[in-house]
Amino acid sequence: MGKYILKKIIYFFITMFIIITATFFMMNCMPGDATQADTKVLPAAVVENLKARWGLDKPVFERYLIYLGNLLQGQFGESYKTPGMTANQVIAERFPASLQLGLQAVAVGLIIGLILGILAALHRGRVIDFVCIFIAIIGVSVPSFVFAALLQRFAGGGFFPIIGWPSKGADIADEFRYTFLPTMSAAIGGIATYSRYMRSSVLDVMGSDYVLLAKAKGCSRRQIIWRHVMRNALMPIISIVAPQIAGVVTGSFVIERIFSIPGLGRYYVDSVNGRDYPMIMATTIFFAMIFIVCMIGMDILYAVVDPRVRHSIIEGKEENV
Repeated sequence: MGKYILKKIIYFFITMFIIITATFFMMNCMPGDATQADTKVLPAAVVENLKARWGLDKPVFERYLIYLGNLLQGQFGESYKTPGMTANQVIAERFPASLQLGLQAVAVGLIIGLILGILAALHRGRVIDFVCIFIAIIGVSVPSFVFAALLQRFAGGGFFPIIGWPSKGADIADEFRYTFLPTMSAAIGGIATYSRYMRSSVLDVMGSDYVLLAKAKGCSRRQIIWRHVMRNALMPIISIVAPQIAGVVTGSFVIERIFSIPGLGRYYVDSVNGRDYPMIMATTIFFAMIFIVCMIGMDILYAVVDPRVRHSIIEGKEENV
């Protein structure tokens, strides 16, 4: 198991190196530069001074080595558009809002989605099954930003503010008021995904041999569901929770923009529009790191909770030895 985790860590560093390299050179392949992001035309002398200050007058490969050296020291660079503001400061200030929104959306989507999926499977072919399927179809078909606009139109403006985010030290009531609409907007996709997967998983497990054996032995329906069906049906959900967490935490750009949430996603969009290269690269690398860590965590957790996967890992280790 230790060798398996070590291999995953090595894959993490290799993948991050590829992402960092690809991101840097793709950014430098874009036409123009940061001095041309504004609509006003700067004098040639000013442009040259800015390029010298930002290091854009150096060869690309030299800038790449400098950037790698700064990354090894934990420095993502300084913003072109906001002098004195580093990418580390932006991530530290804005990521908590994105993290809170993402985790809340995953939690809401997971709870509601699993409940809907279980109800649909246990009442297959009945009204509640069709209602759950309809909700899942709506969640897949309607984009999150459309759902966000609908919530703003019909549920916002009263108890729930249309835009804004709770300040630090806000009480539970304000936290709920300001985060409810964006959380539900970001969670709609997860609700649809978890409900569909859970319904299929429960139906598959209910048709397995050990469930039929439990029925033949006289176990009650409640015992069969909680001891045999739920435990095994939840296993495949682990494989989609990690990507959902990474996707929601790093992919709520539009939601943050619609609800004016001071998150990292909103700043990322503004950086792209302003060609703020250090900020674009920093947020891209940071988001990629979160996604990869979530995927590695999923693999390790799956090996811990599923004895079959753990046994196959041990067997593979013995064969290599």
